[in-house]
Amino acid sequence: MVASQLAARGIRDGRVLATMAWLPREWFLPPHLADEAYDDAPLPIGNGQTISQPFIVALMTEALAPRRGDCVLEIGTGSGYQTAVLAHLGARVYTVERLPDLLVEAEERFRRLGLRGIETRLGDGAAGWPERAPFQGIIVTAAAPAVPPPLPEQLAPGGRLVIPVGDLASQELVVLERGPAGLVARRAGGVRFVPLISRLAFTEEPWG
Repeated sequence: MVASQLAARGIRDGRVLATMAWLPREWFLPPHLADEAYDDAPLPIGNGQTISQPFIVALMTEALAPRRGDCVLEIGTGSGYQTAVLAHLGARVYTVERLPDLLVEAEERFRRLGLRGIETRLGDGAAGWPERAPFQGIIVTAAAPAVPPPLPEQLAPGGRLVIPVGDLASQELVVLERGPAGLVARRAGGVRFVPLISRLAFTEEPWG
């Protein structure tokens, strides 16, 4: 996976490659999907949610560029795979999930892996986590029609916000960085994520 899906497609951060080589991705999937854990595709994890394909996890992590000791806010814990990548890189991760079943399962995975530096919350991630702000990094693992306004407000100087932005059919990965003159945006390619359900994003499940 690391050689053919990540390095071969332009992921250069050696820490990201080493972390994803170490992390047992099958632990973050339903047992019947374990044999597909390293496929180059997103996979269902229940509750209408998915675990992103490995390349997208690596791409978003590399774009965020977390340093050891950084405080990182993650919106959408999901299976906990992206959370685990960030924690293994040495970030202090504050992760928010709106679905209680997924959060309980993710917390158990963190315990099994012995990961530290992760704090979880059940709630609306689009509102951020103002009590823990500012963050050196914010990563959103679901798509929004626009960047929810509370998130840039919680970004520290020099910090980065990585988020898929677009409609339900197609999105672009947007990277915002807070520089001396304010926020600077760049696009990092086309992606497709499940919707961010919130009063500040998509207000209802598309299949509901």
